[in-house]
Amino acid sequence: MRARFLPHPLLTVLVTLVFVFLMNEVTPGVVVLGLVLGLAIPLLTAPFWPGRPQLKAPLVIAEFMLIVMWDIVVSNIEVAKLILFRRGESLRSRFIRVPLDLRTPEAIAMLAGTITMTPGTVSADLSADGKALLVHCLDTGDPEATAASIKARYERRLKRIFE
Repeated sequence: MRARFLPHPLLTVLVTLVFVFLMNEVTPGVVVLGLVLGLAIPLLTAPFWPGRPQLKAPLVIAEFMLIVMWDIVVSNIEVAKLILFRRGESLRSRFIRVPLDLRTPEAIAMLAGTITMTPGTVSADLSADGKALLVHCLDTGDPEATAASIKARYERRLKRIFE
């Protein structure tokens, strides 16, 4: 059971560590101030956290993160080649619709964020009914294949994690 003064213990630890790393020194004063912030921020933001999402397959998170990191590296190289060698004259830029099987807001937000973090794609909009995501692709020859790739690489794993 969590105490009321510590609503999100992991967030407390994370804020404290991030503060110490940002200060770039480990002194008693820095650690104490980081701990004060680590305690205060979760307390002040607790009313905005209505509930925690339940993670159904936490081990899939590591797989998901590795795939996202790999895709970010590969996409950076592909976008650099597009910019350096194609010079925009033959870009096949377009919006694509990605139908969603995800239903939880946290999973949809993770998918949209992942798409946006990957160079060359940006999540532009979520349909009013939450059943489709509008994605802008810098260069895609086959919109259906791109949507299928997003669903296979990201959405399938997020569904296993969150639903």
